[in-house]
Amino acid sequence: MGKPSEETKLVIITGMSGAGKTVAVQSFEDLGYYCVDNLPPALLSKFLELMRDATNNIQKVALVMDLRGREFFDSLFDALNQLGQENWLEEHILFLDASDQVLVSRYKETRRSHPLAQNGLPLEGIHSERAILDELRGRAQHFIDTSNLKPKELREEIVQRYSEKEQEIFSIHTLSFGFKYGLPIDADLVFDVRFLPNPHYVDHMRPLTGLNKEVSSYVFKWSDTKVFLEKTIDLLQFMLPQYKREGKSQLVIAIGCTGGQHRSVAIAEYLAKHFQKNYVTHVSHRDMDKRKG
Repeated sequence: MGKPSEETKLVIITGMSGAGKTVAVQSFEDLGYYCVDNLPPALLSKFLELMRDATNNIQKVALVMDLRGREFFDSLFDALNQLGQENWLEEHILFLDASDQVLVSRYKETRRSHPLAQNGLPLEGIHSERAILDELRGRAQHFIDTSNLKPKELREEIVQRYSEKEQEIFSIHTLSFGFKYGLPIDADLVFDVRFLPNPHYVDHMRPLTGLNKEVSSYVFKWSDTKVFLEKTIDLLQFMLPQYKREGKSQLVIAIGCTGGQHRSVAIAEYLAKHFQKNYVTHVSHRDMDKRKG
């Protein structure tokens, strides 16, 4: 079993319960990290073997370790000492914290009980947890106080610290679909283009798709299509920076026609190509080939 050819990055996310570890691990997922939530420290050595395996392509890993697995927590320091002996590994501990008052308020808002609160009082559990985590807090390379941070601001803080240079995490996914097969459940925005002239009723175009040049030319030659694209692009140019500013990592724009074969496919392709100059774009066609079986 060989070592990776490039240095592997490992971030251990830990800290106080209620301080934002869920938001943190979601942020690392958006940065392309392989994430594991609540990994028992006793299993860290086995996980390192998987990471060291030259047959895999894991180069960035984020692990959440907290007191939900407190029966394993005593073994964490042995695991951390093992990490320090791995010269192929770039390891960081990210410790998230917040003031007692803020943590109590968050527990009351979510109506959750603290994992160490034997009598159900959050503050009692918070004090116990601080005592257990005190030494680990001192070993952390990165520390973030989330007391005054909204989830979006915590995400931005993590992206600023851990994203690679020139990395763009906001992406646009244009998706074509057919209304006859149902709305896509993961769409953020849905545009209905069934009002446009339908190539389905042109006999020789019926078996083709919107990827065919003749079909797309037919869709785009109409004045209604040109006006629709102009207005839609203008709307999206306004909205996309707002979604990005709010911390959204991906926007799914669904374009629907009757069967998802002609008009929606051509429009989805056009929008993806238009915005690829300024954004990471992806395009897919859910129902394009369904009529072909």
